[in-house]
Amino acid sequence: MLPTHLLKVDEEDRRLRLDVFLTKALPESFSRSFIKRLIDGRCVLVNGKNVKAHHKMSVHDEVSVVMPSGTGPAWAGNERIKPEEIPLDIFYEDETLLVVNKPSGMTVHPARGYYSGTLVNALLYHCGELSSLYPSRPGIVHRLDRETSGLMVVAKDNAAHANLARQFEKHLVKKSYLAWVQGILEFDEGLIDVALGPHPIFFDKKAVAFDEGAKKAKTIYRVLKRSKDKTLVQCFPKTGRTHQLRVHLAYLGYPILGDGKYGRKDSFKRLALHAQGLGFFHPKTTKYLEFSSVPPPEFFCFRVSP
Repeated sequence: MLPTHLLKVDEEDRRLRLDVFLTKALPESFSRSFIKRLIDGRCVLVNGKNVKAHHKMSVHDEVSVVMPSGTGPAWAGNERIKPEEIPLDIFYEDETLLVVNKPSGMTVHPARGYYSGTLVNALLYHCGELSSLYPSRPGIVHRLDRETSGLMVVAKDNAAHANLARQFEKHLVKKSYLAWVQGILEFDEGLIDVALGPHPIFFDKKAVAFDEGAKKAKTIYRVLKRSKDKTLVQCFPKTGRTHQLRVHLAYLGYPILGDGKYGRKDSFKRLALHAQGLGFFHPKTTKYLEFSSVPPPEFFCFRVSP
């Protein structure tokens, strides 16, 4: 039987074009051009009907995708993911999982425009076998943006992957980030409690939203240091929305330095966001593990006020 995806459109994805929705919703990293070929080849049905790539999605639409033979989930851009000998900064490893410190500039898994040099390419070379729940991103339980550095947990088998995914879903995983933001934060600590939804114009961005379809998002922040026009903050996301910290801090009026989507890309040499801390329960032993990484050298390049 040919592999089939059954997808349902929620409030966050309404008004998206069909091809954009599939690029976002499918677990595989297929290109927009490949998805258009699927649509034109009558492999995609919306509510049981063939539609065009530019068809706008509505809430509760049901989308079915039948993959032609030879384009199964292990394929991304018509090429299987290849192991590559790329150095890894490994914090912890056992037969079940590993914790790695991803550098800024490295994409987590193959996607449009990034078919090699990713963390997954490096992990496959190092481990040989990883979890296969999502074959286009083996082992990857959670993701960091390409320009974000820091700690990630990777699953070596499907049982560990499913267990860790449930911990993330139930907000049992402890995460902390460091970020340099533009401007001087007035308060030493605070809570950002504003929901997020799709950007009204740009499909690859998120925005603060107040409609019924918006998803709850909470971030606690604490000021660590202040420069003359910048602030180093530690952030504790209590939810895991896409771009949550970047949107929340920009919403306060303090965008993260180097953020080309929500601030000014030329304000820093990279996105000044680092996943510093990560804590979770080991899927097999149930023992709580917690890790902390030193931020990259560029995070210490500013003079700070006493």
